[in-house]
Amino acid sequence: MIALAVGAALVVVVRVAVTGGDDTGGDVPTRAQRADCTPLNVTASTEKAALLTAVADDYNRADRDVNGGCADVRVTPLASGAAAEALAADWNEAVNGPRPDVWSPAASSWASVLQQRLTSADRPALVPVDKPSIAQTPLVIAMPQPMAEALGWPDKEIGWTDLAALAADPAGWGGQGHPEWGTFTLGKTNPTLSTSGLNATVAAFFAATGRSTDLTAADVADPQYRQFVQGVESSVVHYGDTTLTFLQNLSEAASRGNALSYISAVTVEEKSVWDYNQGNPSGDPATAGQGPKPRVPLVAVYPRDGTLVSDNPFMTLTASWVDDPKRAAAADFLGFLRAEEQQRRFTDAAFRTFEGVPGAPLSRENGLLPDRAFTVLKPPGAAVLDQVVASWKDLRKKANLVFVLDVSGSMGEPVGTGTRLDLAKEAAVEGLGQLGDSDVLSLWTFSTPLGGSRVPYRVVVPPGPVAQVRDDYQRVITSLEPGGGTALYATTKAAVAQVEATYDPNRINAVVLLTDGVNEYPPDDDLDGLVTGLDTEDTSRLVRVFPIAYGEDASLDVLTRIAKATRAAAYDSGDEQSIRSVMTNVISNF
Repeated sequence: MIALAVGAALVVVVRVAVTGGDDTGGDVPTRAQRADCTPLNVTASTEKAALLTAVADDYNRADRDVNGGCADVRVTPLASGAAAEALAADWNEAVNGPRPDVWSPAASSWASVLQQRLTSADRPALVPVDKPSIAQTPLVIAMPQPMAEALGWPDKEIGWTDLAALAADPAGWGGQGHPEWGTFTLGKTNPTLSTSGLNATVAAFFAATGRSTDLTAADVADPQYRQFVQGVESSVVHYGDTTLTFLQNLSEAASRGNALSYISAVTVEEKSVWDYNQGNPSGDPATAGQGPKPRVPLVAVYPRDGTLVSDNPFMTLTASWVDDPKRAAAADFLGFLRAEEQQRRFTDAAFRTFEGVPGAPLSRENGLLPDRAFTVLKPPGAAVLDQVVASWKDLRKKANLVFVLDVSGSMGEPVGTGTRLDLAKEAAVEGLGQLGDSDVLSLWTFSTPLGGSRVPYRVVVPPGPVAQVRDDYQRVITSLEPGGGTALYATTKAAVAQVEATYDPNRINAVVLLTDGVNEYPPDDDLDGLVTGLDTEDTSRLVRVFPIAYGEDASLDVLTRIAKATRAAAYDSGDEQSIRSVMTNVISNF
């Protein structure tokens, strides 16, 4: 069964239940409900939630007649994979927002996933037969324009087979006349929670077969096809819960004149290419026009071997809490969304209409080819989708990972019925289950030197395959106790050095660092020196650091600087109760 989970300038900060998966939007403000109207809760994929909220506000202000009354539409952003999991379980409003009456994921594939999960759990069906689209945007392979042009863009059609061959070429970009660009590298999100990641994985399997329909379980199990997909995955720099990580890191690299050193391609939706080229990688309408356009634009490659389309379905759930007034409100809001004026708002934001018609922003000048005919792949059924994701877990690029856990005295602060450390330990054990047996893992703890130790960190589980270290990891984690101060900089530096010493170019080499405080270690209090040492333009041996700011006392700004220096992402768990969801999002990078 598919395992699903949840997940400002040019710095990547991930916040639970706001961004994740295919979602590249920012925080969306809520609006007070009108008490005299039928409330309609809409949960939407976050890349469109800000726009949908603005449209909903206009709908509410229009005070339309709905069966003699009125409706009050409230939009909550949530990643498609996260929403599917929450609907398949007992929806937690404290974590996920109001329980939806209408669900609008990025693609209808998530409806199939949800329905299978409900059936497997013997829970009542929620997915309606009718899944009308409100806007479309196809999956594309976004590339810095010079790199795409080196492959023949825009005249030559480029496909997954071309990129797989480029990834397998020992000469890398040298085979295309550009040895200075190094090897071909790909940014791709985790298909268990991201629409773009799921669609890209399915598209790679289709490319392996050479067909555009009827992907079967036998195809997914075929060794030759699996080898092709594994070749594509081998070029991944790291995975992630949101494409925003890649787009904002690329934007930062471009601002420093190094756009061609970070990444060769990233799988995103067509709309995201336009957002990036407008200087607004997040795609949030609230930040439109605030950033400069990139020195090196992205262009969209429409894969020759076919692609999938995010159809943004509007699904009125067949749930016991969705009564007749809510169904009437949903039908009226859907009609409003599909009206010409609102459809123009979607096309102005670089979506296509619900019928697939492009608007003016989709132009060659903006890196897009709206007239380029492309083969639309038919998504497989839920059972085959399950198998695709299960196969990806075997075929994905493996990790060489050091997990560093803060055990300073402040981790003993009470939270609920336990402590900060108790919650962190539970999340760390749960996160272990998301890693594969052949991923290499080491566990470190840190505070300030205690008990005669001369260093502020301890290697409590030495590096080894997860299959070998799992028992030791779980045993050690459960026995940890808090004490001492926070030696953040010295520990970060040492953990990165450890990964550098065991660097494997065929793996994702990284450090996950969880801390609830600021540096309290005078022997090493040089943040600028740490950041300078981590920041290198030679990405061939780059160790990425994914920090988690845990609790309200953690210095998110400092941790973001560390993540930014290593082309990674910082994660915000200011609310300690969210740490399990945050840990899931962090581990999605591997």
